Amino acid sequence: MDEKLINGFSKLDKHQKIEWLQKYFLKDNDDSVFQEFWHPEKEKQKLIENFSENTISNFVLPYGIAPNFVIDGKTYAVPMVIEESSVVAAAASAAKYWADRGGFFTTILGVTKVGHVHFMWNGTYDQLQDFVPDIVQKLMEGVSSLEENMKKRGGGIQKIEFLDFSFCEKNLFQCRVHFLTCDSMGANFINTILEKFADIIENFFVDHSELPDEKKDVDIIMSILSNYTPECLVRAEVRTPIENLGQFANGMMAHVLAEKFCIAVKIAKHDVYRATTHNKGIYNGIDAVILATGNDFRAVEAAGHAFAARDGQYRGLSSCSLEGDMFHFWLDVPLAIGTVGGLTSLHPLAKKSLDILGNPGAEELMRIIASVGLAQNFSAVKSLVTTGIQKGHMKMHLMNILTSLHADDESKKAATLYFESHTVSYSAVREFLLNLKGIVV
Repeated sequence: MDEKLINGFSKLDKHQKIEWLQKYFLKDNDDSVFQEFWHPEKEKQKLIENFSENTISNFVLPYGIAPNFVIDGKTYAVPMVIEESSVVAAAASAAKYWADRGGFFTTILGVTKVGHVHFMWNGTYDQLQDFVPDIVQKLMEGVSSLEENMKKRGGGIQKIEFLDFSFCEKNLFQCRVHFLTCDSMGANFINTILEKFADIIENFFVDHSELPDEKKDVDIIMSILSNYTPECLVRAEVRTPIENLGQFANGMMAHVLAEKFCIAVKIAKHDVYRATTHNKGIYNGIDAVILATGNDFRAVEAAGHAFAARDGQYRGLSSCSLEGDMFHFWLDVPLAIGTVGGLTSLHPLAKKSLDILGNPGAEELMRIIASVGLAQNFSAVKSLVTTGIQKGHMKMHLMNILTSLHADDESKKAATLYFESHTVSYSAVREFLLNLKGIVV
């Protein structure tokens, strides 16, 4: 047996886990970096460790604020958690730009979420349809107690339908269930309901007195929510007369910017190579707010990318049009999120993020997040069609290099001025500091 394989790793405490890593995997035996990021308060550290498994430390990401977001007439300062340089600055820049032009406007296009029970049954779809009314009645009766609290809040099961999946596998069927989960993301609620549904469906056929034995057997394949939520959808948009767009870098006038901007967005609608990067930029903004509020960025991204390919080709999620003298830019994006339950209620910074945002409900948070995604996309496309994307990126890259070389504040100021007209690279910055201070860094 390979000595690096281990049984019972989860039962070791943090120190023992680190010792094991030192013995078999760490080239540098200095374990202080792990302990440096432990929370100094033991109870806080214990809380953080309960979020996951096999933890040995905490991984810290920057927590920033993008101010000046005017969304549906209300002003927000938006918390963002992200490590990529220039994202928060780009969001804040676009927020201020559009605040001076009326801000962002949003529309909730739907809040329905979906889950499935897949099962095998030795019958035809037409035969199954004959049983559907009776099955649905038993399903609703069987989960009435589980659904009670959600219904009191205005949510619960909205629709149940049975679909023929024999195109995938002979005798395969799907029970598709549509839910409203109010201010919670609802994953636990949905999955609990679906697993109960699976039991009821199985028992329905077993207990049916008029069915022959070969029609009594049901094989449940799986019961699970779907992270594809095309009916849990929000639109964020901005609109202004083209002449109000202003003048841009390199002397680019408003009408030129508008035309090039719309062409760039159109390219992302038709070229998958561009669409992928285009949408990645949108999720720079969306993911950062999702993380800050303790929501699941992986589920949100999965839904968005599937939505981007809903007609069979992967496309950019945002759209742009020039309607007469008006510039119109908008984003439709699925966002299945929550503001109660899960990490949103447990993580101290997630709770503080929601406090900063005015403790919004799920729909208001959808509006905020979509607006940040649109703002991020606006900044990125604007940069691409004017100065190019690298100018902003390299400015932040310069700061990272200077920090890694332990430059003091005076040297950073001098380097910032110098590299406004010179190419940034690690070796160039190092040489600049050497010449500036006369010492090797």
